[in-house]
Amino acid sequence: MQTLREAIGQYKAAGKAIGHFNFSDSNQLKAIAMAAKESGLPVIAGLSEGEREFFPLAHAKALVELYRADGIQIYLNADHTYSVEKVEAAITAGCDSVIFDGAKLPFEENAKQAATCVALARASGRDIIIESELGYIGQSSKILTELPAGAALTSEMMTSAIDAKRFVTETGIDCFAPAVGNIHGMVGVAKDPALNVARVKEISEAVDIPLVLHGASGNTEADIVACIKAGVAVVHINTELRVTYRDSLKNTLNAGDEVAPYKFLAPSVTAMQTFLMEKMRLFAGQ
Repeated sequence: MQTLREAIGQYKAAGKAIGHFNFSDSNQLKAIAMAAKESGLPVIAGLSEGEREFFPLAHAKALVELYRADGIQIYLNADHTYSVEKVEAAITAGCDSVIFDGAKLPFEENAKQAATCVALARASGRDIIIESELGYIGQSSKILTELPAGAALTSEMMTSAIDAKRFVTETGIDCFAPAVGNIHGMVGVAKDPALNVARVKEISEAVDIPLVLHGASGNTEADIVACIKAGVAVVHINTELRVTYRDSLKNTLNAGDEVAPYKFLAPSVTAMQTFLMEKMRLFAGQ
């Protein structure tokens, strides 16, 4: 199987993107794996710090290895990790990639800690992708009643190409996640803000490494596809998948008195798999 670095590089060169989807339990992970198997496309499965408290990395790693043994091209990412210590723990746990999220830190401290994470990955003896962020886009993958306070949603607040180039140069990171009008979560009472595709292109040309679009739940297909063509090689979806899971489960439970979990959970896995395949094929230009 390709390394994650090879897969991302291939997709970036082709003007496509790999889907990254978060999971909180084995049902979501199963849906992610089955979507990758049926579509024949690579996929990244991610656990944020909060998700890892409920579903440990060791459990996720074991299941991912079983799916790989079945020929599925699936990678494990330690999503949104806020300290060097927890990045090191994720590296030790065997993740293919780790995201150090220092977006709320001052530039210098964010860059310093990101560089330390890169050094830890290089010293591990494994080919681990280290991604980092510049520009705050909120932190909650949920339905929002208002835009995240302090999120970089104006052109002046968004990540600039100059800052992006400096950050990438100083840290040596492998992938870069900018703030370009994206937000974590999705607005429930209105449309999500439009993505600044022109800024994505400027940053991509400045840094020359794969870009990652976080918080793509709620964004239009046109915006996402345009960002992929402009240099995004990985697209993150979490909230929309959570909503798909919740709504399908509610419908199933409300429809009868089934008490066997494997029976009332099966329709949710199928619903998530269908949703995931649509997103993966969109990102891959299919």
